[in-house]
Order: sequence, then structure tokens, then C-alpha cells
Amino acid sequence: MRPAGIPNRNGTGRVEVYHNAKWGTICDRDWDREDAEVVCRELGMIKAIHETRKAKFGLGYGPIWLSGMQCTGKENSLLECKHDGWGQASGCTHKDDAGVKC
Repeated sequence: MRPAGIPNRNGTGRVEVYHNAKWGTICDRDWDREDAEVVCRELGMIKAIHETRKAKFGLGYGPIWLSGMQCTGKENSLLECKHDGWGQASGCTHKDDAGVKC
């Protein structure tokens, strides 16, 4: 996982995940503070300040890997959270890319 886009510093940016040898984004469908908490924890940050939606940090490219994230906020990795399935982001575009500010 990596923060990307602008400003992409200090745990702030569009959330991208690596799957099947490709970086891709996460759709903001159901994206909330609990999801952001897990991302920030995985990045080694203390906590999430807030989650962002609607490609606040710029449009991603490549696949939209995940959507419908359902983290409780206690997980150590975003991959421990329930979601709609890899590549199951029907109706999402990069205008819906999720981000975080840690």
C-alpha cells in the first residue's frame, strides 16, 4: 500500500494497493474513518485525521482494485477488512478514488 497523488507526504494522499503485480486504487464507496484508520496504521502513522473521497488527491490510473471496504478500524492491514472483492468495483471510476490524511 502507498499514499499517492498530491501532496503524498506524511501519510497523506490517494490510497493505492498492489495486487497481481499492478498498483491500483480503491473506490470511495463505503469509504469511512475506520478504513482510513487501518490505512494509517499500516503506513506506520499514529492515526487517521480524516478519510477523503472523490479523488481529492488527483485521479489514479490502472485498475480500481477494491470497493465497499468494511473495516472496523481494529485491523492491522487493509487486506484483513471485508470488501466487495478484488476488481469488483462496478460503477466506480477514478473520480471516486479514496484517500487519507494521517
